[in-house]
Amino acid sequence: MSQNRLAQETSPYLIQHKDNPVAWRPWGPEALAEAKRTGKPILLSIGYAACHWCHVMAHESFEDEATAAVMNELYVNIKVDREERPDIDEIYMRALQLMGEQGGWPLTMFLTPDAEPFWGGTYFPKQASYGRPGFQDVLKTVSRVFHNEPGKVEENRKQLAKALQERARVSGAVKLGIPELNRAAEQIGGLFDPVHGGLRGAPKFPQCAMLEFLWRAGERTGEERYYAVAERTLDRMSQGGIYDHLGGGYARYSVDERWLAPHFEKMLYDNAQILELLALAFARTGDILFRDRARETVEWLAREMTTPEGAFASSLDADSEGEEGKFYLWSVQQIRDALGDKDGEFFAVHYDVSEDGNFEHANILNRLNRLPRSKENPSRSNDDETRLANLRAKLLEVRARRVRPGLDDKVLADWNGLMIAALANAGALMNEPEWIARGEKAFAFIAANMTKGDRLGHSWRAGRSLFPGLSSDFAAMIRAAITLHQVTGKQDYLDHARRWSAALEEHHYDSETHGYFLTADDAEGLIVRPALTRDDALPNPNGVQAQNLIRLALLAGDDSYRARADKLLEGLLPLAAESVFNHMTLLSALDLRLRHLEIVAAGNRAEEFAKAALKISFLDRTLLRVTNADALPTSHPARTKLDALKGEAAAFVCQGERCSLPVTEPDKLAAAAANFAASR
Repeated sequence: MSQNRLAQETSPYLIQHKDNPVAWRPWGPEALAEAKRTGKPILLSIGYAACHWCHVMAHESFEDEATAAVMNELYVNIKVDREERPDIDEIYMRALQLMGEQGGWPLTMFLTPDAEPFWGGTYFPKQASYGRPGFQDVLKTVSRVFHNEPGKVEENRKQLAKALQERARVSGAVKLGIPELNRAAEQIGGLFDPVHGGLRGAPKFPQCAMLEFLWRAGERTGEERYYAVAERTLDRMSQGGIYDHLGGGYARYSVDERWLAPHFEKMLYDNAQILELLALAFARTGDILFRDRARETVEWLAREMTTPEGAFASSLDADSEGEEGKFYLWSVQQIRDALGDKDGEFFAVHYDVSEDGNFEHANILNRLNRLPRSKENPSRSNDDETRLANLRAKLLEVRARRVRPGLDDKVLADWNGLMIAALANAGALMNEPEWIARGEKAFAFIAANMTKGDRLGHSWRAGRSLFPGLSSDFAAMIRAAITLHQVTGKQDYLDHARRWSAALEEHHYDSETHGYFLTADDAEGLIVRPALTRDDALPNPNGVQAQNLIRLALLAGDDSYRARADKLLEGLLPLAAESVFNHMTLLSALDLRLRHLEIVAAGNRAEEFAKAALKISFLDRTLLRVTNADALPTSHPARTKLDALKGEAAAFVCQGERCSLPVTEPDKLAAAAANFAASR
């Protein structure tokens, strides 16, 4: 008898499907064995809890008795949460793309009983429409071809299997340096929309790795144009509908070129990366827009995304009550009912609320058409903003009584690592110690509950963890540990970073490229072992860990970390040279390697110097507190300078083989770092 086997899973996405009439099975040995026993092909459906089109296909097809009956008769049906198993998603999404199809979710793949793909797609409507075949027709046709035309299936299988096994080949050593990084930045900057920010056209994604790369170009060259591109993008995003003006936090992307209409799901990883960029932008410009958006985003994190244990949930759904964005949309009448006619009219003018609406006859709150601040009477503008803040608070209370979008409350180590580092970096830069404490609490939970020995797990929910972790988990959590060590000075964080780096080397090292496999050497065997180097919505773990290794060389006093980073960069940069836009994180690691500012704070006032150092951009700065020269590698140029101080308090700014003269006052450290960097 066909039976749905998802009820015992912990993934919120899988649990969403536990009552489907489809005989879903979770990925695992039992499901694969059932396919081999019956000789049926596998229907693999991959999605995630906040995915709108995943919900649509579920409502149309997976909740439909007739469609489920066809699925159960013809297939072994397997459901996968892509966030819980990104390794599986990576393999079969790549297979779909190799077929010439555009990727996306839900991912619908047809596999042999040996789990090898032979055909697939994404969303299929229940009934044929707009040139798309109906899902039942697809199910029956694929099953017929599988059983009656095995030659076709075998040919597809062989071609895909061969292509999946083929790895990007390094064509030879390449020389990449500052000139090449500058040329890449110029090319990328030219792709950005000069009016709205973001890459030209629609849809628009935050593209945080690109924005960081452009910011680094600004720091590297001193050219304002690179900062301007990033700041314009952050400004437009922060005024657009992609930002939640009542509750804080950014949606995953905008479907239009103006950042007005978001795909309403909110992801932890986007907001982590944006938070760091907002902190950098505020520190450079003093623009209170960036400060306010950073604070509001952390308030959202605390209010809606923090688990009872102190870690961070994964995402908020786009849908509520079966409609995308319903939770976030407003009519003029709803605004008036909540605020009264006078305040309602005032609010509507400032937030683009009209009778006709700006999105499907409803209104997405935004300030893309914000009224210019009065230069003649700035106090009036401040009064307006205070009034608007009070009105937003009232609307947030009203909205809280609506049916809320679903929360995916599983804890992912890699996504949490990104947010922990962001809270620490932004908290230090913006004088927000509570943010740092929040990051420390999340780190403590993961270190205590998502580890086995020196190994990290990938996800945790309801007391159950998924082991072993991925290279993305190690890279992000090592970065979080390094960041917290610099911000707090606590040795335990550095110890974690070193232990996890050793485990990453032992279980994920790829001897062919000198990078890292996504999956561990003792993980479940898949048809291929993913070894991706490109960025996705998350920064690629190879690029992240290269930066970690560069910093660890200073912090741990061990040059072997730097040598390991050089080997990794040497192995993978040829791939980046062939596809620059897909390897921003790796190129940012090269930028760090070439421009790494090492700030050494010594003596009985080391903590004062450390606080000053933490106000310097964290992109290419590493802070080391020392009591004596022995804490530095034997080759470090500051060793002899520290000995000469004879215990007096000072700081040095170093890069490569050079160090500045001793800086004896903390308030002069930033200028010394800027002057030293400009002289390189």
